[in-house]
Amino acid sequence: MRRPYLCAFTLLELVITLAIVAVLAVFAVPSYRSQVARTHRIDAASALMRAAQFVEGAASAGTAALPPGFDRAPQSGTAVYHLRVLPANDTNGGYSIEAAPDDSGPMRDDPCGVFSLDATGLRSNRSGANGSASLVAECWGAS
Repeated sequence: MRRPYLCAFTLLELVITLAIVAVLAVFAVPSYRSQVARTHRIDAASALMRAAQFVEGAASAGTAALPPGFDRAPQSGTAVYHLRVLPANDTNGGYSIEAAPDDSGPMRDDPCGVFSLDATGLRSNRSGANGSASLVAECWGAS
């Protein structure tokens, strides 16, 4: 006769449940991290577009610095990228804007590195000490 107060999970059932949870975690955690990184990259690209609109609108006023809110990505919360306007040169068409990952932020070791957008519309990335280029389509959210 079975006693109702002794109904419980067996050790084997608990081990099987833990194994299933572990297998799910092995696949879910890397996927989650890559999605978060993709979201941060899209934030950087959209912040560069906003900053470019501001710089083009303020070109007649001669403003070179970005105002608060335009100098970071995302605009609210903890900054993941910091934006700055670079001076004109022979190739950038009048200005260039960079979005560099925060040194202590989650994207500091991202292969996309520093995002750049210039007045001609050229999008680029550079990463590492040697300035090697990453895949622009992957970094700028085109998929």
